[in-house]
Amino acid sequence: MIERVRVAVVGGGPAGLTAAAALARRLGDGVLVLEREAETGGIPRHSDHLGYGLRDLRRFVSGPAYARRLTSAASTAGARLATSASVTGWAGDRALEVTSPDGRRVVEADAIVLATGARERPRPARRIPGDRPDGVYTTGQLQQLVHLYHRDIGKRAVIVGAELVSWSAVLTLRHAGCRPVLMTTPDSYAPFRLTGRVAFGVPVLARTRVVAVNGRSRVTSVDVEDLRTGRHHRVPCDTVVFTADWIPEHELARTGGLVLDAGTRGPRVDTGLATSRPGVFAAGNLLHPVDTADMAALDGRHVAATVLAHLDGSASVTAGPQLNCEAPLRWVAPQLIRAGGPVPVRGQLQLWTSQFRALPHVVAVQDGRRIGSVRLPWPAAPGRVFRVPFSLVAGADPTGGPVTIDLAGFGHSQRRTRRV
Repeated sequence: MIERVRVAVVGGGPAGLTAAAALARRLGDGVLVLEREAETGGIPRHSDHLGYGLRDLRRFVSGPAYARRLTSAASTAGARLATSASVTGWAGDRALEVTSPDGRRVVEADAIVLATGARERPRPARRIPGDRPDGVYTTGQLQQLVHLYHRDIGKRAVIVGAELVSWSAVLTLRHAGCRPVLMTTPDSYAPFRLTGRVAFGVPVLARTRVVAVNGRSRVTSVDVEDLRTGRHHRVPCDTVVFTADWIPEHELARTGGLVLDAGTRGPRVDTGLATSRPGVFAAGNLLHPVDTADMAALDGRHVAATVLAHLDGSASVTAGPQLNCEAPLRWVAPQLIRAGGPVPVRGQLQLWTSQFRALPHVVAVQDGRRIGSVRLPWPAAPGRVFRVPFSLVAGADPTGGPVTIDLAGFGHSQRRTRRV
């Protein structure tokens, strides 16, 4: 069976639903959302605490309420929402193989938006040795067990990671009556460390890592190593939650032959969120693992305009220079400047850093020449997206070589500019 649509959106989370709502206002039921879960809404659906919708909806709501609002907006606009529908592969340049309770079919589209999101690495992927007891979860598993299935978790928990999602795990554990006794991170900086200690009583140990999980049928403790001294100590607990350490759900992008970015490991995109495959676009945390749900939703709104321009033949397809970054910056998104194309979402580039800088000085260099420089009043900190104005690279030569973004003071940019 072959089904023809104008736009197929793969993924029914914040990015996919927001893209579908914006597109359906023009295309009606020609927009099809394919979601493998039984319900749309993505991770917010089982993240039952406040903190969602600030940037996109101008509301402050819980995760489930946010998921319901986005689902309603897409459906009301006319998009068709197909749940329990797994995209298992490609059947052509813009054709997808789909398996659902109704059987197998091929969906052919004039444009495809990949909004498959990101996932946390579980314990096996992090290669942490020890026993294999019950009581070990990722944040997503924890939230589903607590908020969807109302399961008992435990009484004492250690949280591995100290990013924003780690504090979401704290809220979920407290809701379940489980006391978080420690948060551990290898980074030297942890966001909201003091706030978390005061508000939740959770000590955060920076420059540490869990090196073993202990217990037979159930977790009894973890062994924590101090990365500065090499000393180990044992922390009694019956629950371990592995948070952060995100990887994009890029299997479909990879099997489709899309060019992937080495830093994000998601599809490489331009400022309009077009991928290397004509007619295929991407949005959300597939591109920047991981940002907040409302920022993923704004990606969906942004990509809709690019998709509509592609459908009516008015899109600019002339690629400009590639964006790279130097350590301690790990990745930048988007990675290509489209000549004559739109600026990125909110006029900002998104970056990830492995070192803390309180008042970062960011520079951009192209062909040995500094093309932009900005000092920012907000910090560059591990564990969260670091945003830089697009004006930093707006002066790039469209026909020039790659543009490299760097934090001044780490040596790379200073060596390059001294040669000019």
